[in-house]
This record gives sequence, C-alpha cells and structure tokens, in this order.
Amino acid sequence: MNDALMREALDLARRGRALAAPNPMVGAVLAHDGEVVGRGFHTYAGVAHAEIIALAQAGERARGATLYLNLEPCCHQGRTPPCVDALIEAGIARVVAPLEDPNPLVAGEGFRKLRRAGIEVEMAPAFAAEAAKLNEPFLHFMRTGRPLVTLKTAITLDGKISAPDDNRGWITSERARAHVQELRHDHDAILTGIGTVLADDCRLTDRTGLPRSRPLLRIVMDSQLRLPLDSNLVRSAAEDVVVATTSASSPERRKEIEERGIEVLVFDGPGGRTDLRSIVEWLGKQRYLSLMIEAGSKVNWTAFESGCVDRILFYYAPKILGGLEALPLAGGIGRRRRSDAIRIHHVTIHPIPPDEFAVEGYVDPGEARTSVYGDR
Repeated sequence: MNDALMREALDLARRGRALAAPNPMVGAVLAHDGEVVGRGFHTYAGVAHAEIIALAQAGERARGATLYLNLEPCCHQGRTPPCVDALIEAGIARVVAPLEDPNPLVAGEGFRKLRRAGIEVEMAPAFAAEAAKLNEPFLHFMRTGRPLVTLKTAITLDGKISAPDDNRGWITSERARAHVQELRHDHDAILTGIGTVLADDCRLTDRTGLPRSRPLLRIVMDSQLRLPLDSNLVRSAAEDVVVATTSASSPERRKEIEERGIEVLVFDGPGGRTDLRSIVEWLGKQRYLSLMIEAGSKVNWTAFESGCVDRILFYYAPKILGGLEALPLAGGIGRRRRSDAIRIHHVTIHPIPPDEFAVEGYVDPGEARTSVYGDR
C-alpha cells in the first residue's frame, strides 16, 4: 500500500465538506505503475461519485490500476448506478480502503462483490480512525438513524456561560469564534432556545462564506411561540428556519410565523416543554446527519437529560465570573449525587493560542439515564 496515495484520497474527500451531505465525503485516487491517472471527490450537487470521476479521468489507463479511497464503494442503485459495477467493468486490479460502509445497503457487500470479480481488496487499518472521524456524522447516522448531536458552548474557567446583569461582548476570542464558524459549516442543522433568541437576537448562520449543498437549518425551541416577528432569525429566514413548539401555543401566532416562510412543528414533551428527542428524530427522517446545539443553560441541561447529546465541544476562555447568579453551562435540577454525574470519555484538548482551549469529548453511551424522559 502507498501511504501517500491514501493520504491524498483523504485530502480529496475533505474537499466535499458541507457539499457531499447527506452522502459521505469520499475521495478517490487511481494509480497505475506508481503514476496517478485519475482523481475525484464527491459533491452531492455534482451527482457523480468520487470513483466515477477518477475513472473518467483515467480512461483506459484505469485497467490494471489500484484505487485508493477512504470508504467502501457503493454496490446499490441510488441516484447513480453502483460504483462497484463501474470499477469491475473498468478492469481495476486492486482497491485499498480503510473503512467498510455501515449503510445497510452496502455493509461489506461492495468489498465482497469486488473480490468475487477477482479484484484484490486491501484494508488500510492505519487510516481507519482518521477516515471514521472524517465521516463521523454519516457513520453515526447509518448506525442509529439519527443525526450526531454536538453540544457546543463558550465557557469561563469556572464553568459559567452568562453573567447576571450585562452580557455585552464575548466570552471567547475572535480566533475561537472563527473556529466555531468552521464547526457550524460542518453541521447540517443548529438549534437554540427561545431564551437565547430573545436575549441575543442571534441569526445562527454559517458565516464562513464557503459553499454548502443545502443551507444550515436553524431551529428554535419555543414552547409558547414567543419568537419576535422582527427578529433577525425571522427577517433572514429563507426556508431554512424551523420553530419547534407545543400544542399549547397560539394557533394564530403559529399562522403569523408560518406566513413568514418558517415551518412550525408541534412536539409536546414533558412538563409542557418542546420535546427535543422528537426534534432529533424528525431531523433523522429528513436525512440531516448532524445537529449542533448552541443554547442557554436550560436547553443545555434538557439536551443532556434527554439523552440526545453524543458529543461536547466546550470552548474555554481564561476568565472567571464567580458568584452564584452567573449561569452554569447546564442548569435545571442537575444530578443530585456525584455518582450519577454524566460521564464523558475519549476527551481531546484542542489548544487555541495564546490562552484558550476547547474540550471535545463523547457522552458515555453505556450510561443508564432515568429522568422525566425515561431510560434512553
């Protein structure tokens, strides 16, 4: 195996950021006698898969070549014919890839079909972790049927996200906030609560300026439909804003919001609140692969307690607010015993020079969570 060519395939795949969804990011490199004869990466709008683009570039030189790609080639009919059939027809000699596609329509059958056709299949385990991280939302979606949910917050060293009197300005630096915009660009949807909208009049947009296959879907949890019609969210809506409410909200108010081109969904949850689990399930049915939560203390705790959060990203600033009135990152009743604390594993620290850092980790899926929502 040629490590440099596998690395190139991964780099090509990254060029499909926010462009391949709801499909995975895939890069393909075709090499014959050590010479690259074809390259490709997938974008949803472009239709053709990475392997097909590489084959088209290679032409007859594809016969006897080795294909490097970051994910098992598809073997089913979707918007396009199966890539495996095209590879067999082109006379590829070998395929090198680090990951099996968990899509139930593939799930190893692509590799098996190649082997049955006499094509050598070589796995590349040294690149498996990187390839899995690259397509983490897609892999999660295929295994669970729901989007990967990341809870992001900006936080002081003493765990506060909001001051009691004046919250003008920012907790984190411009550099950290630019990183958050990149994070938004990598997500399909973003969610906040009505309290954050009323306090900040936020837009929740992807401001990277980079192209996307579909707009970032902006979602507001608003049980009583208090969303102001003159808010930035409403005024900037372009079929990319959804308000999730309850059956207790005003039908007249719902009509007013819908007339602004905003979809209103009714998801009743415990205690008269909007049900976050139902929002996540709805996103899965719409094939949104990833959701980022950027909200306040109450919604953050609801997200944890409902069992919806898969990953955390906490951006820490070198500041201390102190006091009992400054809001913690997650409010609500919390856990009453240390032994019941929500556990985070696979923690990674990302330095943000000169003095900030982000903590990334995953909520332990093995925990039993008994709450108003019942067991997960």
